[in-house]
Amino acid sequence: MIHPTAVIDSNAQIAENVSIGAFTVIGPDVSIGAGSKIGPHVVVEGPTTIGEDNEIFQFASVGAAPQDKKYAGEPTTLVIGDRNVIRESCTLNRGTAQDIGTTIIGNDNWIMAYVHIAHDCVVGNNTIFANNATLAGHVNVHDHAILGGFTLVHQFCQVGTYSFTGMGTALGKDLPPYVMAHGAPAMPRGINREGLKRNGFDTASMARIKDCYRMLYRQDMQFQQALAKIDELYSEFEDTALLSSFCKQSERGIIR
Repeated sequence: MIHPTAVIDSNAQIAENVSIGAFTVIGPDVSIGAGSKIGPHVVVEGPTTIGEDNEIFQFASVGAAPQDKKYAGEPTTLVIGDRNVIRESCTLNRGTAQDIGTTIIGNDNWIMAYVHIAHDCVVGNNTIFANNATLAGHVNVHDHAILGGFTLVHQFCQVGTYSFTGMGTALGKDLPPYVMAHGAPAMPRGINREGLKRNGFDTASMARIKDCYRMLYRQDMQFQQALAKIDELYSEFEDTALLSSFCKQSERGIIR
């Protein structure tokens, strides 16, 4: 299942049922789990760990050194979970010693062509990155977030769970859970109602989230006043408590 033209370092650890395409290069300190498929003309550099049942398409660059001038050759890592699809010409870089030292991709993510995930980013589970979405360094993308094509995310930003960005969005601040954003700079455009419905949120939950959105964005409340009102009305509910907690912990501030 390994093409004869592939170049694989003797220190790489490849599970027996991994397939590797023509002219692909696998460097030292790379581990690839069972069932994964690495297409032709892919370069995987280490230290990189790739889990099980991933599919990486042609011309992807996985585990290259971070694009950071402070990087001085430290043995930082890239860790990719299970069942991810990484399409053509994606670039996923390792971490830096100045942060956590690791770039992390979770499980079941759908990463389309030309996506860039920079150093020290943490991507959760079940996310979708449309073509050319780009993360600067130190970005955290939470579970079930969807980034539209050509979305740009500034370094150190947080992208909340079940959030959504439209095509060409530029995020310079944190995007709260459940919120749709569009524009450059990004502006809030309502809640991700369709995404919530598809993921099993019931009518009552969506009504609470929509009310919280109104308080944050539509009722002329100051930010802290809106959070206090959300806590007063909905602190007992996990979905709205998550929204409130995200906003309170935001270091860059949320889009407003």
